[in-house]
Amino acid sequence: MTIYKNLDGDSGIESYQIYPESIIVKFNDGKSYEYTYISAGRDNVETMKKRAIQGEGLNGFINTYVKYNYSKKN
Repeated sequence: MTIYKNLDGDSGIESYQIYPESIIVKFNDGKSYEYTYISAGRDNVETMKKRAIQGEGLNGFINTYVKYNYSKKN
C-alpha cells in the first residue's frame, strides 16, 4: 500500500491502494475499507483516487460523501 501524505496533518488515513475500479483505504486504527464503482459510485471513487494521490482531503471526502458505501471492511 502507498503511504498517505497527509499534507494537512490531521487525517486518520495511513495508506491506500488504487485499483482500476476501486480504492482500498487503511485508517490509523488498522481498519481497511474498499470502495468500488458499484458500492460508492464511479465519480466518488475517482475523486478519492485523486485526493489520495494528492495527499490531501481524502478523509473529509469519505466522511462527507461515501462513509458507509464501502464494499468490504477488514
